[in-house]
Amino acid sequence: MALKENTDLLSHIREGREMTQAEKLRLIVSLSIPSILAQISATVMFFIDASMVGHLGAKASAAIGLVETTGWLMGGLGAAANMGFSVQVAHAIGANDFKRARRILRQSLVCCLIFSFVISTIGVLISGPLPYWLGGSEEIAHDASVYFAIIGLCGIFFQMNGLGSSMLKCSGNMKIPSALNILSCVLDVVFNYFFIYILNMGVMGAAIGTGLAELITAALMLYFLLCRSEILKLVGRPRRSFRPQADVVNNAIKIGAPMSLQHMLMGGAQIVSTLIVAPLGTIAIAAHSLAITVESLCYMPGYGIADAATTLVGQSFGAGQRQLTKSFARMSVGLGMTVMTVMGVLMFVFAPELMSILTPVTDIIDLGSLCLRIEAFAEPMFAASIVCYGVFVGAGDTLKPSIMNLTSMWAIRLSLAALLAPTYGLTGVWVAMAIELTIRGGIFLLRLFFGNWTKTIKAS
Repeated sequence: MALKENTDLLSHIREGREMTQAEKLRLIVSLSIPSILAQISATVMFFIDASMVGHLGAKASAAIGLVETTGWLMGGLGAAANMGFSVQVAHAIGANDFKRARRILRQSLVCCLIFSFVISTIGVLISGPLPYWLGGSEEIAHDASVYFAIIGLCGIFFQMNGLGSSMLKCSGNMKIPSALNILSCVLDVVFNYFFIYILNMGVMGAAIGTGLAELITAALMLYFLLCRSEILKLVGRPRRSFRPQADVVNNAIKIGAPMSLQHMLMGGAQIVSTLIVAPLGTIAIAAHSLAITVESLCYMPGYGIADAATTLVGQSFGAGQRQLTKSFARMSVGLGMTVMTVMGVLMFVFAPELMSILTPVTDIIDLGSLCLRIEAFAEPMFAASIVCYGVFVGAGDTLKPSIMNLTSMWAIRLSLAALLAPTYGLTGVWVAMAIELTIRGGIFLLRLFFGNWTKTIKAS
């Protein structure tokens, strides 16, 4: 019943019919909830995963934590490539041009496969020296290298899973990708338990378990996209060319290139942050990594709402409805800030309990809890930046938001962190993070309300 209601409301966008505020809010919430549940589930399962590794000792946690930010960088590049195509699909669906949507999908499969092969090859090649580049000690370097190499080999699975998920979401189907991502998390925990404890493979087992979970999820995601999606399925339709064409690829580059550059430089910033933390010692590295894992429980709902905002803004944009686009944008951001404020309060109150799930080491628990309580104050404005970015991506407007993110990260966070870390240690790094996120959220809100990000909408 809810699925039919969502489909009907989404058709209102394509057909230019009026929607009440209640209908718009209901559509935002209904599309957000599956994605939020998937994001939270992913975080909880990652939480359990990190706890498994954490109970192997501080060295194991530090080994994964050392290369984790570089893994995020590689994954971010893949996500940017996916969004370069899926945003175009959302615009085509909003304009009721389903044939063009499928043409873009076919080309995206070829381009993203090639891209993932390149990224995976780079990941494997740099896995050996990477821990030393990041300032890691000899005692954790081997495990860190092995972990990163295996994750790099599985790059194609991550890429295809992400592409299938973003395509289904941009078509308005949040439930299937969300359910499959929850399944992926469950599989990850099961496989990790098997490889880490039953086969006694330690950090290597964690990487193998994650790779197998991604393989299964990617296969299922592509099945639902290519065989079952009412709008986008390719199986059962007349055969068409998969050859990349200039108009689609150029648009994908226009949308995805700023996002890729952002992910590279933001990932680089995270690596620099790791370099700032690394000299503070193994306890600080482990506390930093595990506190980031805990904090993700707080901001994952924001990313779920941002997914819904990208879909709704993208389809409204493609339909040429300027006022509806702005309305969906502002309501989504307001909802995201409300939810993450509540999550921030909970994180502040239960910080020690959450950290103790991940590690039995008292020093790590105490330091990580202090960092989380500092960060809790920044969560409302962090939400603003997350959801606003999802809004701008839906509009295909990625260059200026990427510049805003990069300027904030490099000019404010890293400068402050480098200044504060020698005196205040890890807490200084997290104070810098909280200040930067608050400022970044303010900048994004200013652009949402006063910027010209809707200027390229073509009236229907």
